[in-house]
Amino acid sequence: MGPGGTGGGWPLAGTVLVAVAASLAAGGEDCLWYVDRNGSWHPGFDCDFFTFCCGTCHQRYCCRDPLRLLTERQQRHCLAF
Repeated sequence: MGPGGTGGGWPLAGTVLVAVAASLAAGGEDCLWYVDRNGSWHPGFDCDFFTFCCGTCHQRYCCRDPLRLLTERQQRHCLAF
């Protein structure tokens, strides 16, 4: 459909925008404990307001980039595998 219509891409874009806004508003996303690639254990830590846990299952840090956000759910998934 044309502009102003109900195109198929808008609901997805709106959902992503809402999710990013909610993450930014919440901020302070915790980084849970993890084990790095060398098998070393790292304790969990809190991120400051307007930053959140970023990285991978084996390396975590605080950042402000919502595209690098590693949610607590994703982190728990890392622990299971």
